[in-house]
Amino acid sequence: MKYSDSELYIPKQGDIIWINFTPQIGREQAGRRPALVISSLQYNRRVRLVLVCPITTKVKGYPFEVTVSEGLPVSGVVLADQVKSFDWQERKAEFVCKAPDEVTVEVITLLKTLMPLP
Repeated sequence: MKYSDSELYIPKQGDIIWINFTPQIGREQAGRRPALVISSLQYNRRVRLVLVCPITTKVKGYPFEVTVSEGLPVSGVVLADQVKSFDWQERKAEFVCKAPDEVTVEVITLLKTLMPLP
């Protein structure tokens, strides 16, 4: 899925995008890197923010890592416990590819374990 300069790309849940994580503090991910979009298209369009989880190639075997499927333009693991909210226009979000549904579902399932309902 390519977007021309005249088309405004709005991130959708399940998209893998490039986005700038800098500035960061402490152990947070930094720099321009791939990330999995976890917020909905409706939210992203209306609020002009996007909720993402960074993707890293430094696999450590932590329980909140979700492996990105082979054969995609990016590789590594989604860090499901490092949710960030960004202004996707100011940080120049760029579409890379669509993640397989099972990756997105696994990340959101892990997020639910981090934030259980009372």
